[in-house]
Amino acid sequence: MNIFGIGLPEMAVIAAIALVVFGPKRLPELGKTLGRTLRGFQSASQEFEQEFRSAIAVPPQPAATEPAAASTAPTAVVATAVVVTPEPPAAPTSTPAA
Repeated sequence: MNIFGIGLPEMAVIAAIALVVFGPKRLPELGKTLGRTLRGFQSASQEFEQEFRSAIAVPPQPAATEPAAASTAPTAVVATAVVVTPEPPAAPTSTPAA
């Protein structure tokens, strides 16, 4: 188990120091407070992730049955050009006389 780069032995040492400093009566209260705080951070993180994903999501395309004038989305105009170059005249071919 590795949380924030702290392994199990380090967590045991921290818990023992906390038990000595705060005492056995106050330690469960501090644990509850820490749990609530972590749960609050987790829910805030999930909400942020949902907001971020919805912000970068591609909006759905309008249905084909809607008239173009009713759409408020900007439209792009695509222009195409066709360039025609004249071909040189074909060389006259002589047909054999019959």
